[in-house]
Amino acid sequence: MKEKFKNLPLRNGVGIVVLNNKNEVFVAKRIDNPKNYWQMPQGGVDDGEDFLTAAYRELEEETSIKNVKLIKEIDGTMTYELPDHLLGIIWKGRYKGQKQKWFLMRYLGDDKDINIKTKKPEFLEWKWIDLDMITDVAVDFKSHVYEEIKDKVKKIIN
Repeated sequence: MKEKFKNLPLRNGVGIVVLNNKNEVFVAKRIDNPKNYWQMPQGGVDDGEDFLTAAYRELEEETSIKNVKLIKEIDGTMTYELPDHLLGIIWKGRYKGQKQKWFLMRYLGDDKDINIKTKKPEFLEWKWIDLDMITDVAVDFKSHVYEEIKDKVKKIIN
């Protein structure tokens, strides 16, 4: 990491593992990185907002998903740092990465209700995948986070 970015703070964020009734995980492909990388819904926490409220807000903003049931707040927080080529660019250059609180939720709606063509779209397409595949589709700098999430979710649902 370049010296000028080392002292930047981590952004507070949330992530949501959304499971369907087959325990498959919702993932989507970002508009700003259309390569074959997929991610779970995630985003920043607004000032004065608690983590769970932020998770519900981000989920709806990114996917139109509202019909979910909270299964569990995943223990601890997970962090990642941006790779050098994204430092100073993402989040207006104010952060070097994210410290995230993750939540496990069950989707109770129909697939036809999921709409990624939102007011400020972030995703090109979405799909359900097996939990074991989340580490295969994640961008490199988030793969350690997805590995930890995979392990924690398996302990909760098995």
